[in-house]
Amino acid sequence: MKNSLTLIILSILLVAVSCKKKAKRLVDNPQFGEITMSADESFKSVAEALTDRYMALNPETKINLVIKKEDLGFLDLLEGKVRVIMMSRDLSEQERDAYKKKIDMDPLPAKFAADAVVFVVPKNADRTSISLEELKAELQSENKRIIFDGTNSSNLNFVAQKLGTAPAKLKFSVISGNKNVVQQLNQHPDKIGVISLNTISRPYDKASEELRNSIKILSVSDSKGSFEPSIPNLRNMSYPFTRVLYFLTNEAYYGLGNGLIRFSCMQLGQIVVAKEGLQPYNIFEREVQMK
Repeated sequence: MKNSLTLIILSILLVAVSCKKKAKRLVDNPQFGEITMSADESFKSVAEALTDRYMALNPETKINLVIKKEDLGFLDLLEGKVRVIMMSRDLSEQERDAYKKKIDMDPLPAKFAADAVVFVVPKNADRTSISLEELKAELQSENKRIIFDGTNSSNLNFVAQKLGTAPAKLKFSVISGNKNVVQQLNQHPDKIGVISLNTISRPYDKASEELRNSIKILSVSDSKGSFEPSIPNLRNMSYPFTRVLYFLTNEAYYGLGNGLIRFSCMQLGQIVVAKEGLQPYNIFEREVQMK
């Protein structure tokens, strides 16, 4: 009888401890849980690479990646529909105020990579470069020779911000999706496509290689010279349309969202960024001693 009572008490204690552990695990942490992250289609490749690698290292985590226009992703962050977003343009004062009001935190961008907006033409086109002045003129022309991947896209938003204007004031054509811009550009030999570098930057990826080989990337000239979107020019930001990718989160504690962000900004994540053909924002130097 005494032994039976002891067994009952032990069973109750084990159930209580198990329930307590389960209750703790209801709140995610960097090694456990499920969240949703939003990224613009322009950053899809690096977003997939970082989330896939993080989940491989932390098998009890699940990060649902939603591909959505940058502006819409920011609204989802404010509404709590996603935990983390990936962005490139600076927030406006109105957006910063909305973030502080809705989330009750200061927006602290976690920078992790340098990408670029690139201008491309068909492979056999004569043009090799475009100047900032030419670009401004084209974006005011009724000919609409500049093709963006969509309205509210990160590429359009960043170019407008760089030129000191609003996207609504620009005149342009649209082909939905970065890859579609590249693939359909040969049908529009007189036009210039605008895509993200990340769309074509993976150095050893067959699909990226095919896209790169089907187009010509234009250099961009300004008062300082003419620059290609190469890694050295991204590193020193001499290419005029270099942009820094960063994360924003509405997570006020060290959970799965902040775990992913920390991973992306530290050495393992920065190696993933480099393998994507982008410039890591946090450069880890290696010292090699030769004897």
